Amino acid sequence: MKNFTMRDEKFICENCNKEVSPLGYTARDHCPYCLYSKHVDINPGDRLNPCKGLLRPIGIEKFRDTYKIIYKCDKCNQVHKNIMAKDDNMDIIIELSNIEN
Repeated sequence: MKNFTMRDEKFICENCNKEVSPLGYTARDHCPYCLYSKHVDINPGDRLNPCKGLLRPIGIEKFRDTYKIIYKCDKCNQVHKNIMAKDDNMDIIIELSNIEN
């Protein structure tokens, strides 16, 4: 992706307050415990989005040999997608897979 800035940083999740470690193999873009993300980027890793709302996981879709988490911003209502990480909470992934989008 040509507009991708690699940012694999630790952070405190603003939804569940857990400390999230860097992913290690690509950029960490959501909490592996509750799957929430934050609406901070226009292009991946740029941190230029002024919204800063929480991205609530609302569903899952198949993507190649993995899945994407579908998000809806609690502040601006924009829908956004992120590829799931290897350490994501599979109970929540399964729960989201049963939701009709």
